[in-house]
Amino acid sequence: MEGILITIFRTVLGFAFLLFLTRLLGKKQLGELTFFNYATGIAMGNIVGDMVVHKEITVLESLSALSFWALSVFCIEFINRHSQKARKLTNGEPVILIKKGQIRQKEIKKLQLTMDDLLMLLRIHSVFDIQEVEYAIMERNGQLSVLKKPLNASVTKEDLQIEPRVPKFIPTMLISNGKKIAHPFKEFNLTDEWLHEQLKTAGLQHIDEVYFAQLTEEGKVFFVKKEKSS
Repeated sequence: MEGILITIFRTVLGFAFLLFLTRLLGKKQLGELTFFNYATGIAMGNIVGDMVVHKEITVLESLSALSFWALSVFCIEFINRHSQKARKLTNGEPVILIKKGQIRQKEIKKLQLTMDDLLMLLRIHSVFDIQEVEYAIMERNGQLSVLKKPLNASVTKEDLQIEPRVPKFIPTMLISNGKKIAHPFKEFNLTDEWLHEQLKTAGLQHIDEVYFAQLTEEGKVFFVKKEKSS
């Protein structure tokens, strides 16, 4: 019974102290947290968790570690507010993945993303066709900001009183980094011969030359050639 009471006491104390420190450090909305903020929160929670579970760690040791960790975070945040270089070092900076409609392959590779990842993030913004995108920027908190091309963003068919049409296909990735994706070919009954014809029409000889290819709503293919490695 005594052990249970000690555990409850350590839990309440750790919870209260952690709440106090997080309020002291300030708060951000979850969507605004950078990876550094996220990792910091996990680390502070682990310190409190160790204090509760591991009785060999004294309360004073745990609270001292937690206080020093919070002080370090406070110092870094203070420096970040006054130094752009420090802010760039700890939080990183936004990365442009699509610029003026052009996919920036090197930047996507640096972030260890695939085209499948990028398409998923675009779909979250209700963008199914990558050709609609003027700019796509990966923010410091890991979220994607999307600016559509003017014709896709400003005027809708409802505005022009045009009867909507049902697309023939859902925009789907066909090729990723020189490799064919099998599923859409089966789904839409597409053949290798059809793909070769599309490659020829785009002035391409082989699938290895393609970084990304997407089937459009009209049944055409949008190709992006691989960049030459420098």
